[in-house]
Amino acid sequence: MPVVINTNTAASNAAYNLNVSNTLLQKSLARLSSGSKITSPADDAGGLAVSMRMTAAIRRTDATITNVSNAVSFLQTQDGVLKTVGDILNRIAELATLANDVTKSATDKQNYDKEFVALREQLNNLTKAEFNKVKLFAESGASVTQLTVVTSEDGSLSQNITLAGLEDAISAILDANDNDISTGTLTAAAIDNAITEVAKLRAQNGGETSNLNFALNVLAINRTNLEAANSRIIDVDVAEESTRLARYNILVQAGTAMLAQANASSQLALRLLQ
Repeated sequence: MPVVINTNTAASNAAYNLNVSNTLLQKSLARLSSGSKITSPADDAGGLAVSMRMTAAIRRTDATITNVSNAVSFLQTQDGVLKTVGDILNRIAELATLANDVTKSATDKQNYDKEFVALREQLNNLTKAEFNKVKLFAESGASVTQLTVVTSEDGSLSQNITLAGLEDAISAILDANDNDISTGTLTAAAIDNAITEVAKLRAQNGGETSNLNFALNVLAINRTNLEAANSRIIDVDVAEESTRLARYNILVQAGTAMLAQANASSQLALRLLQ
């Protein structure tokens, strides 16, 4: 091999290898510090595109879970009102039965009427109950009696929840006169029918709530699997990358030492000139 001064091939090769090792070392440091295998689009262009789509799907799933949970809260509030209506109807039924007592005077029965009027007013108020400014119950003869809840992140699945027809279910009570308890006009059969109708509304509410809870379970499972798939694409394996880091670190140190040796080798030419 000739001894030359102007061109130091060994030093050029050492510098190139050092540059490659240093680049790999910097990438390894970036991955470990960020926790991501893809620190730039050039690392894995296709994987980055897939990861972005999965990330968007995860975000939409989170939003859908929130919306469905709010719908469950809507139904739970509706059922709470229906339960209260049932309690009031039970009290009205009790008043109607007490008014049939032959030992009660006309004044006693009028007192039952006063309580009935107050309970009827409360029932009327409950039919207008709202959840976050959205009516819980449909008005009598209303055209819109259902709300649509989207139950999948891509919007392909949905479920309807009912604006229960509470006003129609208890119309016999709401339309009763102030003295219908004392006169016996409001019969036990009419009250019992109203209670039955409210029970049907609660059963419907329970079925819809159960379906939404199943939808929430599916959304949670999908989200977990999307996160797992996305993690396999973008998250760095710390143990594996730490091993690479140690290797690249040694290569950089060795390359630096060899570059110094290669640069020093040209000094041999000076000795020949002495």
